[in-house]
Amino acid sequence: MARRVEHPAAGYKKIFETVEELNEPIPAKITGVIPSWLGGSLLRMGPGLFEIGGEPFNHLFDGQALLHKFDMKDGKVTYYRKFIRTDAYVRAMTENRVVITEFGTAAYPDPCKNIFSRFFTYFRGIEVTDNCMVNVYPIGEDFYAVTETNYITKVDPDSLETLKKVDLCKYLSVNGVTAHPHTDSDGTVYNMGNCFGKNMSLAYNIVKIPPAQSDKSDPIERSEVVVQLPSSERMKPSYFHSFGLTDNYFVFVEQPVKINLLKFLSAWSIRGASYMDCFESNESMGTWFHLATRDPAGHMSSHKFRTSAFNLFHHINAYEDEGFIVVDLCTWKGYDFVYDYLYLANLRQEWEEVKKAAMRAPQPEVRRYVLPLDLHKEEQGKNLVSLSYTTATAVLNIDGTVWLEPEVLFSGPRLAFEFPQINYSLCRGKKYSFAYGLGLNHFIPDRIVKLNVQTKETWVWQEEDCYPSEPLFVQTPGATQEDDGVLLSIVVKPGAERPGLLLVLDAMNLTELARAEVDIMIPVTLHGMYRPGPQLSSSSSSEEDT
Repeated sequence: MARRVEHPAAGYKKIFETVEELNEPIPAKITGVIPSWLGGSLLRMGPGLFEIGGEPFNHLFDGQALLHKFDMKDGKVTYYRKFIRTDAYVRAMTENRVVITEFGTAAYPDPCKNIFSRFFTYFRGIEVTDNCMVNVYPIGEDFYAVTETNYITKVDPDSLETLKKVDLCKYLSVNGVTAHPHTDSDGTVYNMGNCFGKNMSLAYNIVKIPPAQSDKSDPIERSEVVVQLPSSERMKPSYFHSFGLTDNYFVFVEQPVKINLLKFLSAWSIRGASYMDCFESNESMGTWFHLATRDPAGHMSSHKFRTSAFNLFHHINAYEDEGFIVVDLCTWKGYDFVYDYLYLANLRQEWEEVKKAAMRAPQPEVRRYVLPLDLHKEEQGKNLVSLSYTTATAVLNIDGTVWLEPEVLFSGPRLAFEFPQINYSLCRGKKYSFAYGLGLNHFIPDRIVKLNVQTKETWVWQEEDCYPSEPLFVQTPGATQEDDGVLLSIVVKPGAERPGLLLVLDAMNLTELARAEVDIMIPVTLHGMYRPGPQLSSSSSSEEDT
């Protein structure tokens, strides 16, 4: 994976350009052979509208939500996409301007209002966005497009129509939830969000949504908080994008990137500000690991794990082994916020400028941390990790904290292994061998990577002037080997006659099995899922991001 590839033509700019939705699915041209068992749909979320009325959206996470679908059926493939009819999108299109503040773009009052109306608009604060452009996943028998606020949007996975906006605050004590829940085999969904805890201090709630109900009632209405974890700073919760889940434990990593609540409230009430204006870094706290038991649910407050500062967005996997919890993460070294480098003005620069900006950003690493469950005072100063297959360490300090040092599973200069996936149905919470990810070259996606987390061996798919997306693993029906399956990725090849394509790779060796090309551009997508066809729903897993 460490081979350096240059992009002097800067074709990657095309994946950050506005596109139109489609009136109907369009056929794809297939080359190669798609496995006969591979039916169903690849659903993907991402931004599709990057400006409105001459106003640009500033950040990668600001563009309006576009739902994509590649359908595979009877040896044919079609592609379809529609914008989600969120309040943010509908009102922006109606008023031809940014109406609701996004992650890195502030909305301002209607310029047609008089000065008094504008003042009171500011004073009331800015509405929380429902721009669900990050991920799509199932809850019960329904499907929801999501971002990281309290709003999720129910969608029809067949027609891609927008069905209903749901406010999770009506059912749960959370200010928002991650776009990366975990799903048990019975369909139970777990997620996390920050909340107000005791004494009006901020805390983190782990929540549970039950599986589909026999009486056909909405599982969301039966959601509940299962455990609460404290924040290291009373009014400054950490930003988090995902969490870990084993058979018996929740794993939460509290990073030094903080949300300044006072700044958040004052900025939104008095002046135009975006979410990004309210983040700050705590340069002294390092990074904290929290554990909670699942049954009975409870915070393990006596286990205080600490390590040096890093940014974290995606957990790869976590599992229990001989009295330890092994946690594999996609990290970015230091406390400098990585999202500061994902403004569209940076990503759309010429290649040499993109590289210069990335050189100032935190360095990515795939790391393994090992958390001992049994702590004894007499073992102070010793490495508590006795697993033979890892160099990660954990040392008990005199103050009762445990200092963690990781084993590095992958590191390459300005080459990130990100958007990780595993064989989720087989390996989530289990000891495993393989992770699949998107290779970022100075933040530009230009390869698909398979990583053996035991041997650190890598395999790479890469093609000149091609920009892939997060690869989703789909297991071969009846497979007995962990990596027996395919990877699905949407790839963009600017300048080609058919610039958008669905790529199908053999997950064992990353050789190409097939591609299905369409004659239109496809913008960047972030996360998504594979929805099996009816004949495979009982034997093939539905991907859920970790």
